[in-house]
Amino acid sequence: MPDAAAIAVVGIAGLLVGSFLNVVAYRVPRGESVVRPRSRCPSCGHEIRVYDNVPIVSWLALRGRCRDCGAPVPARYPLVEAVTGAAFAAVAAVRGIEPELALYLPFAALMVVVAAIDLEHRIVPNRLLAPAAVWALAAWAAVDPGFLPEALAAGAGAFGFLLVAALAYPAGMGMGDVKLAGAMGLYLGLSVVPALLVAFLAGSVVGLAIVAREGRDARKKGVPFAPFLALGGLVGALAGPELIELYSDRFL
Repeated sequence: MPDAAAIAVVGIAGLLVGSFLNVVAYRVPRGESVVRPRSRCPSCGHEIRVYDNVPIVSWLALRGRCRDCGAPVPARYPLVEAVTGAAFAAVAAVRGIEPELALYLPFAALMVVVAAIDLEHRIVPNRLLAPAAVWALAAWAAVDPGFLPEALAAGAGAFGFLLVAALAYPAGMGMGDVKLAGAMGLYLGLSVVPALLVAFLAGSVVGLAIVAREGRDARKKGVPFAPFLALGGLVGALAGPELIELYSDRFL
């Protein structure tokens, strides 16, 4: 296991990446560039100063408001930063400071940003999934070429499994979820199996809770599935091989 200093550095890097993911989550669904212009307040248009763009700290110091116009800044911004930082630190702690981090850290970032976008806009943009899939294949080819067949098989299998689910229940799942599952398989390999199980279990629990609370009206309330896939993906990245081994030891 890497030392605490290395984990902390990766976690801090995750906070900074999380700040950028907020830009991605805001601009990509709107078809805007994630590079230019510099970050601005959506209410008054003033550029965000560098010292007002420190992950989590700036939001707390400004009490969740724009310095210039006082408009509220949603709590999802520091939440995305905190979750990304925690995910990066957890991946580093569990998987070690190894070349595979070139896959696991971008994967964790992808899970966070697609969850944020789907929660707000109910979409999973191809603009994110396509380069993420290409990166997975290129990175595995560089880091561990022998893993590529498993990654390709897992990606195809996860895509096909969710495609069947989407065709059977189109109201509850879209093609964005199907393509996201395929991308997850490219990163996780066989660990995508427990990832999907966690996603469906979490989705079922939340769905039952909504039904219990709202009764018949729950049928009219759609619940985005990408956040559950993201949760499962993070579980797969952190404990997928161990969960598969546990199942094999107990049941096979």
